[in-house]
Amino acid sequence: MGKIYVGTSGYSYKDWCGTFYPEDLPSKDMLRHYAKVFNCVELNFTYYRIPGPATIAAMVKNAPPGFQFAIKANEATTHDQDPTVLDAFKKAIEPAVEADALVGVLCQFPNRFRNTQDNRAYLAKLAKDLADYTVIVEFRHDSWIQPAIFDFLRGNNLCYCSVDEPKMRGLVPPVAEATGDVAYVRFHSRDASKWYKGAKARYDYLYTKEELSEWVPKVQELDSEAEKTYIFFNNCHAGSAAVNAAEFKQMLAELGLLAEE
Repeated sequence: MGKIYVGTSGYSYKDWCGTFYPEDLPSKDMLRHYAKVFNCVELNFTYYRIPGPATIAAMVKNAPPGFQFAIKANEATTHDQDPTVLDAFKKAIEPAVEADALVGVLCQFPNRFRNTQDNRAYLAKLAKDLADYTVIVEFRHDSWIQPAIFDFLRGNNLCYCSVDEPKMRGLVPPVAEATGDVAYVRFHSRDASKWYKGAKARYDYLYTKEELSEWVPKVQELDSEAEKTYIFFNNCHAGSAAVNAAEFKQMLAELGLLAEE
């Protein structure tokens, strides 16, 4: 118990200045400021481009001891099923591995990635290709949400990513499940009207405290099953993720469930 970490999906956002960050805070100082409030972050820019190792090394250096990074797999790996980028990706994240600061590799698959034999085979191969890391799998289609798949994930040492997103046909319901040593939750949005209007609109959402409270017992259950539980807020427009992460962190703190900082 008490090994729950809370953070946001990314931290370097200009529209957080004036809400979460001071108005005139330079980008180079954002991580240091962020780390005063949260002890983990999910890096999503690696989905769009694979950086050089020096980029991750600089982030690790700027973060305090014990700070944790979850790093998202590149689009080629999850959306194109192209394994040729994995060597470059592994090299890029090595500084976080060496510093014992890597939560794991988040593999977020698209809605078109359905529960088929070929896709299960790809997941099994990916698990082997990334066997040296904790691998977290996020699905965007509900065909995967069944007990047999959770057992499949356990059998391949893959951690399921629980999600909070709109209740829409085909999307993944808010099922909390731990299939490995790490439990993982991502909060996206509950606004169905914006879900298919592009990423900027999709994640423009502020959770109410009542909505957040629905996840407290679920996170408690995850905490009882996994060694560590990570909660990340991806509703990043205008600092909403930071606001909700702080609120959820306070809810857990009041129950004595947070990891020590």
